[in-house]
Order: sequence, then structure tokens, then C-alpha cells
Amino acid sequence: KMATAFTPHPCSVKGAYKCSGTDCGDGAKGERYMGVCDKDGCDFNAYRMGATDFYGAGPGFALDTTKPMTVITQFITTDGTDTGDLAEIRRLYLQDGKVIADANSTVPGVLGGAITDEFCSAQKKAFQDPDDHMMKGGLKKMGEALDRGMVLALSLWDDKATEMRWLDSAFPQDDSASRLGVMRGPCDGSTSSPLYLRSHSQSATVKYTNIKYGEIGSTFAAGARRLDSIMV
Repeated sequence: KMATAFTPHPCSVKGAYKCSGTDCGDGAKGERYMGVCDKDGCDFNAYRMGATDFYGAGPGFALDTTKPMTVITQFITTDGTDTGDLAEIRRLYLQDGKVIADANSTVPGVLGGAITDEFCSAQKKAFQDPDDHMMKGGLKKMGEALDRGMVLALSLWDDKATEMRWLDSAFPQDDSASRLGVMRGPCDGSTSSPLYLRSHSQSATVKYTNIKYGEIGSTFAAGARRLDSIMV
């Protein structure tokens, strides 16, 4: 309700893989960036990128989470074909008959409103994070994994390791909230633990409907009014 993000996590291995030892990237052992997959990923979170009024509950946001919305994710290749290398992941929303493009970054030195390798590397530099995304092959590797086939998983979940602070609060928790990139959303984290959620939100539900896939632009009404434009 308070924040949203989409995040590719490329891996240096192909297909299903059972890790052991260092390959698992165990953060508790200081091996987070030694594993075969990019655990941080390259996230696009409008709030984290400076658009704090883009997504939230109520009419004061470009996207009002108190109303139904259609989430559209587009995978753009280098040559515009299904066999080209993945070059961009773009997010659009449809609400109240309007097509709403994701917010553009206002973080200095980070341009655009979609995920590209250039965006990811600029973001990692601005936020002083390791660029494990490119170290693990970037969007090209992510595209190769999509080519091999993936299973769509839809769920309602909580997070014992970080209490979802990576999505809608300050993360890392022990870092200063004033450091660029730490604030991911408006929540203070006081109600984010699985113990609290499971005792106070036992009746929480979610509905996913009208799931479609197809060529770019084919899965939503072409007659919808465009509210914003894509800038990358």
C-alpha cells in the first residue's frame, strides 16, 4: 500500500542450481557478493528515486493504492525482437482509464524512469552500493534466464530477515536515513515484523485478476488516456 519496487536479480549460472558454500552468498558469513546471484538486484522504487508522491494511499498520489490498478511490465530488447538481448524493463500502470508511466528519477546523476544497465550502474554509484548487478551479467543475463522460462509466482508474504524495510522503510536499518538511497518508503518499520503482522493482519487478502501476456502494448486497452510519457 505504501511503496512498490520491481527488481531483476541476474545470476552467473544457467538454469536451476543448488548452491553450497560460498556460492550461496551467505550475508551472515560476509559472502553476500561472492555468491552466484545478485542478491541486491537493481531495484526501481519511485520513492527511493525521489518521487515520494507517486505511489501511495489516497488522492494525493499519482497512483492511489486504495483503488484497483493494472500493472504492466514491458521487457524491451536491443533489436525489438523476441530473440534480442534484454535491454530495458519498463513499468506502466493503468488506473481510472489513464495510462501512468513510472516516475522519473530525481536522484542526481541517475536518469530515467525504467531499468537499464546504465540506470543500474548510475544508481549503484549514487547510493554507494556494490554494482553486483553488472558483475553478474546485468540485463543480458536476466534476459537469458527469461528465455529459458520462468514460473509466475503470486503471493502475500512477510520477511523475517529484514522486515520488508528494503521496500517501504529505511534500509539498511543501522544506516543513517540521511544517506542517499536508504529511505525506500514512508514506513517507520515499527509494525513490519512477521510477529506483528501475523497477529494484527490475519484477515489480510489480495486479488490478482485478468493476468495477460503478449506483444508490447497488446495487453491493455489502446484507447486509455496517456497521463505521462516514458523518458529513459
